[in-house]
Amino acid sequence: MGIQDIIEGKKQWRAHVARVKALPPDYQIVYKEMQKYFFKIGPVDLTDGTLLSGIVDFFEEGVAAGKGVLELIGTDVAAFCDDLVKDSRTYADIYQESVQESVSGKPGTTEK
Repeated sequence: MGIQDIIEGKKQWRAHVARVKALPPDYQIVYKEMQKYFFKIGPVDLTDGTLLSGIVDFFEEGVAAGKGVLELIGTDVAAFCDDLVKDSRTYADIYQESVQESVSGKPGTTEK
């Protein structure tokens, strides 16, 4: 990753943050809670930027339709987040697999 990539990434992140700040306060609060939740559970594809920007797109559409944020996602923010990433691998999954490998001595053996 070169310096240009880093600079471009920062520009994109700043533009993303500006979009979040343009949302109404209740949307901002929920977005920040969702962001914290995703950083905690660690979906692997979070770093590609599509998940968070997709949420902002969804929220902007909700604002344009005159809906409150809880009308869009429901009252259980964590459940909404879990549904968004239910088919995604998380860093916790990768860690669990590595623990299973070290215990069993065989790569790729996980019990579910």
